[in-house]
Amino acid sequence: MMRTPRAMYIGMAAGLAAVTVAMTLTGTAGSASAGQRLDPAAEVAALDTRYQAAVKANDAGTMSQILAQDFVLVTGTGHTFNRDDLIGPARTRDCVYDHQEEVAGTQTVRVFSSQSAAVTAQLWEKGTCTDGSTFDDHVWFSDVYIRRDGDWTYVFGQASRAL
Repeated sequence: MMRTPRAMYIGMAAGLAAVTVAMTLTGTAGSASAGQRLDPAAEVAALDTRYQAAVKANDAGTMSQILAQDFVLVTGTGHTFNRDDLIGPARTRDCVYDHQEEVAGTQTVRVFSSQSAAVTAQLWEKGTCTDGSTFDDHVWFSDVYIRRDGDWTYVFGQASRAL
């Protein structure tokens, strides 16, 4: 049985420790309050954590703020999903998450320039969808962020089952 695009998405998280950092984010997707700009690695970690919490809560509004208009996700099965493929099922609450947490100690944030960064980690994702399917997966993911007009935005994700 093929799960909904949201359930197939399997995979974006940042460290739970970054939740505190996320509290400093205000306004648009990845901007910090004036005068409190964090280092890029901390900003991206916090934004990815904020996105992950939004996914778990089916918070389509926050997901919309963070995902780029041209966002693409590629799963280990070769399926691709765009921004609307993820936001739509969140709006209709196609899946409910019991778990959507990064495995402690697996997160790495790599900053490639002042305009690009990537987050990698392992994610535990578990829940139930309205079509009756369930999922309980551990996946590795890579999330790519770029800075557009001064704010970080999530442009590309890749997720595959842990081998």
